[in-house]
Amino acid sequence: MRLLCFLATLPLLTGTVRIYVANSGGDNITIIDPAANRVAGELRVSRNPHGIAPSPDKSRLFVSSEGENVLDVVDRASGRMIRRVPIGARPNNVAITPDGKRVYVCIRQESWVDIVDTASLEKVKSVPVGRYPHNVYLTPDGKYMLVTSMGDKKLTAVDVKTEQPAFEIPLPGVPRPAAIEADGKRIFVQLSNLHGFVVVDYPARRVIDTVKLPDAPAGAAPLIPFTFSHGIGITPNGRELWVNSMLDNSVSVYSLPSLKLLGTVRVGKGPDWLAFTPDGKRCYVSNAGEDTVSAVDVVSHREIAKIHVGKVPKRLITIELP
Repeated sequence: MRLLCFLATLPLLTGTVRIYVANSGGDNITIIDPAANRVAGELRVSRNPHGIAPSPDKSRLFVSSEGENVLDVVDRASGRMIRRVPIGARPNNVAITPDGKRVYVCIRQESWVDIVDTASLEKVKSVPVGRYPHNVYLTPDGKYMLVTSMGDKKLTAVDVKTEQPAFEIPLPGVPRPAAIEADGKRIFVQLSNLHGFVVVDYPARRVIDTVKLPDAPAGAAPLIPFTFSHGIGITPNGRELWVNSMLDNSVSVYSLPSLKLLGTVRVGKGPDWLAFTPDGKRCYVSNAGEDTVSAVDVVSHREIAKIHVGKVPKRLITIELP
């Protein structure tokens, strides 16, 4: 059993928040204490961790491993590996149903999501969603899992009750990360080769607008080929949309619902993902090109700390511990 290795002794009090960072170039997850903006510990997992999802009660973490084609089930408090569930080739992002009974895992090398039952800790089903699925998101109403298909340039909605595809939304390019407004009316989707994002009218199931990020320096090249913008999120209060730029090594901030540009924040090399603390005061951005995470003050739009983590950090989540 691999155990949690504390790098700093920090009490886990009620309401304590931690940032969990998947270091995709290694075999560990770095834990950040946002109160101090320093590393608080790490979890050892299978090689090349990609997606992370907590159980509703925060007792377990579900981590996909691109290197070993498994879904790790980890006891969060102790760091003990409970099970390594065999799944399909090159699993990417993950999401969990509201009742915590099923974990959906995008299988990048195939054309489906694998569904893992959290009671038996076994894969119980594969649902077709289009070629090369990359990211999966639970809709705000809890009814659907929205899955991005890179190969077929679409979103597929999987009905959580029936575990069958319900409908599709075509896209004008290869979808990457996405963010959904709390009222479910709009989805903001980043695309390959687009320095910005498209706006999807979710009830109408169609793209209605394209928003370009501020121009990057002439000759700028992204850390990952064809990936100009990767990482997008909405502040907890629903008033701002934050969007990473791999061309400019920055994050642009837009007002909601108007999508007016409010400012741009410089961060580290190759910003790949972002997440907010529950109180909405901080945004954490993984810098895949320099093995750091930027802590950004949401009000001032200013980077206030840079934290060294593991190799090639990408997906990261925030958890308010019980």
